[in-house]
Amino acid sequence: MKVLLTGAGGFIGTHLLRLLRQRGIDHAVAGRHRPAGLSNAAFWPIDLLDASRDLSWMRAVGATHLVHLAWVTEPGAYWTSPMNQRWVEASVRLVQSFCLAGGQHVVAAGSCAEYDWSHARCDELGTPLKPATVYGAAKNACRKRLQVLCAEHGVALAWARIFFPFGSGEDTRRLLPSLIKSLRGAAAPFGVNGDTARDFVHVSDVATALLAMLQPAASGPYNVSTGEPVRIADIVRFVAHSLSADPRPLLALPCVRDAGPAVLAGDNGRLRSLGWQPATSLDAAIADTVRAWIGDAARHAVDSHAS
Repeated sequence: MKVLLTGAGGFIGTHLLRLLRQRGIDHAVAGRHRPAGLSNAAFWPIDLLDASRDLSWMRAVGATHLVHLAWVTEPGAYWTSPMNQRWVEASVRLVQSFCLAGGQHVVAAGSCAEYDWSHARCDELGTPLKPATVYGAAKNACRKRLQVLCAEHGVALAWARIFFPFGSGEDTRRLLPSLIKSLRGAAAPFGVNGDTARDFVHVSDVATALLAMLQPAASGPYNVSTGEPVRIADIVRFVAHSLSADPRPLLALPCVRDAGPAVLAGDNGRLRSLGWQPATSLDAAIADTVRAWIGDAARHAVDSHAS
């Protein structure tokens, strides 16, 4: 097996690339920027959005498996970005070239945003797909087109509907880093919709889920989730506990953002059937995330001072 990975420099891709190295799985990376520590021989400098690019390079890669994670991911902006449609087209071109080059198995990143969020608990085979955002609609459209394309070539497609990932390396504008900064006094406090509950899954567990979907038996949609929704207020308390901080002043603030559905979680039975399960409890995962974020902040401070 040789895995071609896109989005290797992103939040989830960084963790998956590390896991591929740890497991000794032959791999290559395609993208605009070479990840640190990756040899030139394993890196293919490709702008996937360039529709004029000759995709004959795919045959030279010699990958049997493709994990496609690259997409527009800027917090806030990705929900409505016109780049979503460009990534649909880029994804189709990429997978088509992979199929024509003799590829055998595709794993691609979808989203829980494809579901009808009026259903509190989502399962892959029973919950309606009714995306309410440009992002969710684009992911769902991409899945439909890739399903047809892969079926035409006899290539397996495993579609990962990822719920709410968190962990080290995530954008500082996302929920956990924002809470850490606020509770440490490094940023202004902000209100949260404390009573809403979401299915938070640690990024290391997302990486092992994607790896599980590389096995031959994996085909169709899979919820990458814990199956256990957690109230946002409890997330605040977990983070505050890890920082020895008081969560009450933050929890007392009103929230002006739309709360969305009261509960949103994914049934992960199909994923567990592949032998996957979350490796870390939520409180331990949050504590690890807090430690990693503080360590990164300290290193950046030292580097800034030294320069």
